[in-house]
Amino acid sequence: MKSGDSMAKTGAGGILLIGDIGTVFSDPDIADTLPCRICGNILDGIDAAARDPFSTVAVVLEGGAADFKDALKALRAGGDARIILLSRMYTEPQARRLVGNGDGGRFADDYLIYPMPTQEFCEALAWPKRGVEAGKVPADAGGRVKERVRRLEKLATEDDLTGLKNRRYIWEFARQIIERANRSGGRVTLLFFDIDNFKHYNDVYGHSAGDEVLKEAAVMMRRCCRRHDIVGRVGGDEFAVVFWDDPKRRSGGSADERRTSADHPSEVISIARRFRKELCTAELRLLGPEGKGTLTISGGLASLNRDGSTIEELFARADEALLEAKRNGKNRIYLVGGPENDIDRIQ
Repeated sequence: MKSGDSMAKTGAGGILLIGDIGTVFSDPDIADTLPCRICGNILDGIDAAARDPFSTVAVVLEGGAADFKDALKALRAGGDARIILLSRMYTEPQARRLVGNGDGGRFADDYLIYPMPTQEFCEALAWPKRGVEAGKVPADAGGRVKERVRRLEKLATEDDLTGLKNRRYIWEFARQIIERANRSGGRVTLLFFDIDNFKHYNDVYGHSAGDEVLKEAAVMMRRCCRRHDIVGRVGGDEFAVVFWDDPKRRSGGSADERRTSADHPSEVISIARRFRKELCTAELRLLGPEGKGTLTISGGLASLNRDGSTIEELFARADEALLEAKRNGKNRIYLVGGPENDIDRIQ
């Protein structure tokens, strides 16, 4: 895709795209026909926004958080355009903070996850691809179309029972974050677990009780994890958590932070232990007095490069560790390798 000011300028109310957008659209050939301005870097984009009135400025989210805030402030100062962030899945936590009112203010108005089709991009901005008014945002259509796109995005990425991310999201997020970790030396660990004796809850107490067990496990797992870790339900009573380095830290940390082939990160093991302890004190209302303290899980932990180099390999190795935990009595989480790697035995 072309960059710079190589595309024809749009008039007032046009769209400005900023950044390396070659990977933003899943159909780049069609994207080349969009009647918008493209600036390949943020400095050129700030200059363009100051010189010409745009209705919307879409910015590829990249670089350090502090530097990016300063760039967004400069874009705000240059005009009244809506600022939309274009974010990878693994930078979504940063996008949320920039769109929210924390961290010193609201730096952007909304964000979209890419890669995406150009049609989805146009619909999210309520922006027709063709016609006399191409490049302008219809005043009466934006809210309705944007809400429809949001609903469809939620259906495609979230589990409707627990509100966690679904298998499709987990798989794509992990794939992207592994690519990032391989470039920057970051760490990624996958926890794969299921509910012990889950069929018993459904058979004895009914499916409503089974649903409560799943929702309770989801709430506790999110409460125990760090804000940037991704928790998902991948099917039935099976869950996955993708642990990765804090995105607020700049790449190239200490040697200990970058030892991707060394031990599992100690904080991940601590979180897994805390989660199991929380579950043991859960009060499952639909199970009556017998419900307290009956909920346990079995799981496996697999880390990037130590146990596999792709998401497929990590899931396979974590599943093996989970099955080993089941065979050895359940209610335990194993690292890849066998019973001697029970996390309760690790100092």
